[in-house]
Amino acid sequence: MSTAPTTAPAPGPDATDPPAPPRRGWTLLRPLVLRLHFYAGVLVAPFLLVAAATGFLYAGAFQAEKLLYAQEMYVPVGETKLPVSQQVAAAREAHPEGAVAAIRPSPADDESTRVMLSGVEGVDADHTLAVFVDPYTAEVRGALEQYGSTGALPLRTWIDEFHRDVHLGEPGRLYSELAASWLWVIAAGGLVLWFSRRRALRKVRGTAGRRRTLGLHGTVGVWAALGFIFLSATGLTWSTYAGAHIDDLRTALRQATPSVSASAGGDHGSHGGTAGAGGGEGQGVGLDKVLAAARSEGLSDPVEIVPPADASSAYVVRQVQRSWPTKQDAVAVDPASGEVTDVLRFDDHPVLAKLTRWGIDLHTGVLFGLVNQIALMALTLALILLIVWGYRMWWQRGRGSSFGRPIPRGAWRQVPPRVLVPLAALVAALGYVVPLLGVPLAAFVAVDAVLGEIAYRRGSAQEA
Repeated sequence: MSTAPTTAPAPGPDATDPPAPPRRGWTLLRPLVLRLHFYAGVLVAPFLLVAAATGFLYAGAFQAEKLLYAQEMYVPVGETKLPVSQQVAAAREAHPEGAVAAIRPSPADDESTRVMLSGVEGVDADHTLAVFVDPYTAEVRGALEQYGSTGALPLRTWIDEFHRDVHLGEPGRLYSELAASWLWVIAAGGLVLWFSRRRALRKVRGTAGRRRTLGLHGTVGVWAALGFIFLSATGLTWSTYAGAHIDDLRTALRQATPSVSASAGGDHGSHGGTAGAGGGEGQGVGLDKVLAAARSEGLSDPVEIVPPADASSAYVVRQVQRSWPTKQDAVAVDPASGEVTDVLRFDDHPVLAKLTRWGIDLHTGVLFGLVNQIALMALTLALILLIVWGYRMWWQRGRGSSFGRPIPRGAWRQVPPRVLVPLAALVAALGYVVPLLGVPLAAFVAVDAVLGEIAYRRGSAQEA
């Protein structure tokens, strides 16, 4: 009679052994952060990849447009520049359509003057037609569609719109806001996870396989993390939903960006900075005396002259240098008398208004010029590599034949209520301020709970 072989049970802990120390502090939170970092990376990475690739192209577009549009942007240096009014007259003779929205006199000896026309057929309502005029001869060197306060020409405009909304308009902006809302979470989570690992596990040299990929992913991520957090924060300042909350907060704190009053009165009104085109390039004292009045207030190049929006409005002349040192002073000039009726200095802007201005300009690559643009290209390239390495680690976790299993669920159950409740309240508050962080996170938790319940019931049914 044969007896089936038996397997001896694994030895359990001896009664005299000390109990295992309870998990405390970071050891309780690490699985939760790891799971969040993993899922956020996997699900948001495609949006981040588009944002990073288009951001890389945008940073390089500043130099590219100088080469592509050199005929329009640059002129041979002459002896004496003609009056601005004469240059505008030449532009209007060549392009009588639309109305003059603004004029940017030649800011350097070898640069052309730009006369921006709005309401031109075939040009987007949010764009202008920039007519380029030689300041020495009044020769019109060409006309190109232009967008934004940095004077983006067609190449950079196309890339900018792709980066902002993938050419889908307002609905498309949700993609970039989603990417910005999650980038700082992923970067901060990765930073915490990296420094919580044992030093031996952070090494890259002498490793292979998934361990090497993890080392590369972590090392590059640590070096780039602060840059990612900065890009995320500044990107949210002009996003649709989070940006509106930030604007409301700045207004409540009296930190909104002021603008010079375009009326004959005084107080800095919100309408001055966006005075529309009234076709008033020849109104009153004329452009040359208006520009001279602005110069007398210390407004050096580059400047932009905005004609009066209507009969009761003034000219607005503002500096448009976003590079360092920033020049953003503005004045209003009465078209009848040529007198300055209002002055707004950038030095008088609230602190948060200045920080917002500098943050956006650093984000878009104009604050420090070429150095700024190279740094942005390096950051976006690092983000692309991190995404590729992240997916590669997931594949290698499945032994190189399929994607690995997700990080196990249920980590939040191990977090004590005294930590979990304040953490949940903080996340809820952040989710309200940054909706495209809060809504997807809530959806993920709900779906994860449903999947967990389904798996539990299936397991119970199999056991029965």
